[in-house]
Amino acid sequence: MRAILRALLFVSFAVLALAFATQTVGAQVDLSGTYSQTPSQDNTTDPFIGDYTGLPVNDAVRLRADSWTAAKWDQEQHECDPHPADYAPRAPGGLRIWPELDPLTYAVLAWHFEVFTNGTARTIYMDDRPQPSAYSAQTWNGFSTGKWEGDKLKVTTTNMKEGWLRRNGLARSNKATLTEYFIRHGDFLTIVSIVKDPVYLTEPLVRTERWFLNPGYTLAPFICTPRDVVDKPPSWVPHHLPGTNDFLKEFPSNFGIPVEATRGGAETMYPEYIQKLATLPAPPPPPAKSGANKP
Repeated sequence: MRAILRALLFVSFAVLALAFATQTVGAQVDLSGTYSQTPSQDNTTDPFIGDYTGLPVNDAVRLRADSWTAAKWDQEQHECDPHPADYAPRAPGGLRIWPELDPLTYAVLAWHFEVFTNGTARTIYMDDRPQPSAYSAQTWNGFSTGKWEGDKLKVTTTNMKEGWLRRNGLARSNKATLTEYFIRHGDFLTIVSIVKDPVYLTEPLVRTERWFLNPGYTLAPFICTPRDVVDKPPSWVPHHLPGTNDFLKEFPSNFGIPVEATRGGAETMYPEYIQKLATLPAPPPPPAKSGANKP
């Protein structure tokens, strides 16, 4: 009888130890909290039209971006488009992260991740479920699964709707995959994102965002109601025909950057490109302002 009791006691301790180990491995770092954003180029201002510098883009997406106009956002069907999962951390606003816990073991079953300008929370599943089929439904947030690698949470996201790399017309296709690393150091959170897009990118696009813990900070509700604010014909499609977008000339001229460099490409990502940059012709000067030479 004592042997049976000892065996049962041993099994009970083993189960508790396994549950504790599972909880420890499944939640290496507590990511939960509300965070404020540190400034960067894309999350403080809209990027310049024609600025593709340092991005591994191909000719197909350049043509799309050259034809793009911000008047797209005046179309009712696009006015309330949320930022897709790969761009949302770069948009202005706060960030909130909270876990979903198993009621018995308190293991983290999923992380929920909400950025103000996205308006909806992403769910990062931590239960080793497989990614859905490529033919499954696509959403702005896609489908995300997470796995701890040491103290870094690696998140893989697929099944995203077509989105954008920058808000100046550079598109990201619905064939893209997103890999992220969530890294917390005390009150600071770094998110490293890697976008691979076989349609529009020739190399992976790697970007980072930094946040700091802001206790007591609360995200405001994201509310958007589309409405007709610009007079336009029913069949209106905002665009620039190839070769007619004069806004593309402003960025290189105003900043003195060779036009070829602003067209981007994988070559422009690397430090060695600065040697070629010195050999490129200077852009034309910006047009003189009306009345600038008058006394």
